[in-house]
Amino acid sequence: MIVAKTIAEVRQQVREWKAEGLVVGLVPTMGYLHEGHASLVDKAVSMCDRVVASDFVNPTQFGPGEDLEAYPRDFERDCKLLEEHGCNMVFYPSVDEMYPDGNGSQDTYVEILNDMPKGLCGKTRPTHFRGVCTVVSKLFNIVTPDKAFFGQKDAQQLAIIKRMVRDMSYGIEIIGCPIVREDDGLAKSSRNTYLSAEERTAALVLSRSVRLGQQMVADGEKSTAKVVAAMVEMIEAEPLAKIDYVQAVNNFDMSPAENFEGSVLVAMAVYVGKTRLLDNFIIEA
Repeated sequence: MIVAKTIAEVRQQVREWKAEGLVVGLVPTMGYLHEGHASLVDKAVSMCDRVVASDFVNPTQFGPGEDLEAYPRDFERDCKLLEEHGCNMVFYPSVDEMYPDGNGSQDTYVEILNDMPKGLCGKTRPTHFRGVCTVVSKLFNIVTPDKAFFGQKDAQQLAIIKRMVRDMSYGIEIIGCPIVREDDGLAKSSRNTYLSAEERTAALVLSRSVRLGQQMVADGEKSTAKVVAAMVEMIEAEPLAKIDYVQAVNNFDMSPAENFEGSVLVAMAVYVGKTRLLDNFIIEA
């Protein structure tokens, strides 16, 4: 597996692959990889001739007081996982390589100006998706992939990236991949490492509430408000859990959904101790 630390290295290698007529896939990550990331690489390998993964903790998507410095990192471990799953190149840039001004920011950003980034995670993280769109846009320009692969756990991010790609005419196929869970149901996340043993047990209330919501819909419930209320009640019964949001929205534009019609995303962000965890499910009606 090639380890590239500069934009020039990536561009040169991708040019050579594309000159051979090869299909290139991109898996953007912030490192500290787990089985969820591995599933993205596996999907990319199955659909592409060559796969590039980025391993970069992007400062522009962290707000003041968030966990940028504490975010877990283990590049050697990441490389081992990527190579085992068939990744051909990992792009491991410095902050200065990605943001030449040298302070982890820049004067030009990519931002969606409709309401999609303002709700759900965007309500309490108002600059988060500007940072996400900017770094993903930069990665698209650097790697020029034919396909890019993102996890469904970050469902709002996935919807926003799909809209950005459409609006900016990138011509890249965006592939959403299912949530990967621990054996006990907890959604895989790099931030799970923050949890104490007691918090780890308490965090299972997220996946239990997901199963509750899914079962209510399977039993015929059409009202999103009733499903969300039941899920909230379950989560609030866990003393270590504090809800940021539990909401039902249209899965394409993130607008509020009153009933389970079309594609509806039921998403949540919940603090367990100091750790903010995400989970969700989608109903296609």
